[in-house]
Amino acid sequence: MARLIRHARFVVPLAVAGLILASCGSGGATSEARTSCAYVKRALAIERHSEQPDLSATRRSALQAGALSELLKGTPAAAAATSQDGSWNPLMTAINEAERVPIPDLVATLTRLCTIADSSTPYP
Repeated sequence: MARLIRHARFVVPLAVAGLILASCGSGGATSEARTSCAYVKRALAIERHSEQPDLSATRRSALQAGALSELLKGTPAAAAATSQDGSWNPLMTAINEAERVPIPDLVATLTRLCTIADSSTPYP
């Protein structure tokens, strides 16, 4: 019995700390999602700029590459958000899809997810 009490002195505080940290997790996940969305917004702005009709093909291609690069910079923060709260997986997945799917096809999804991240009740 004394051995059980001795172990409980260490286990109970760890369990309480774990519960406290778990309750804080979604706030950290939201912060990471918002960080990722800052890159998303910059990428979408670059992509919009690349759609102007008076651009040369070279300039358009350079802007589209820049938009993809900026978007992919948001991957680590989106992954961190997902690891803290799995409900942010759609954000990470949408960003990663940009390597296979043209960014214009992802605009609506990325915009909606980042609107949620920036809202006062950010739950995707």
